[in-house]
Amino acid sequence: MNPIDDRTSEARLMAEIRDANLSYLMLAQAMLREDRERALFRLGVTPEVADIVAALSPAQMLKIAAGN
Repeated sequence: MNPIDDRTSEARLMAEIRDANLSYLMLAQAMLREDRERALFRLGVTPEVADIVAALSPAQMLKIAAGN
């Protein structure tokens, strides 16, 4: 592979990871809003983390999802 292909593959992989992370955050937030106690158990998070996730704005979720 040439360097351009490597960068393209890496960019594609990073986009897929970002999308998976964002999907997980959105699902976690929806679960917490629907049934907090069940979500705490299923997600395996502390109440403090649950509060943070539940309060995230869409822009904050996107920024977190895109981080390393």
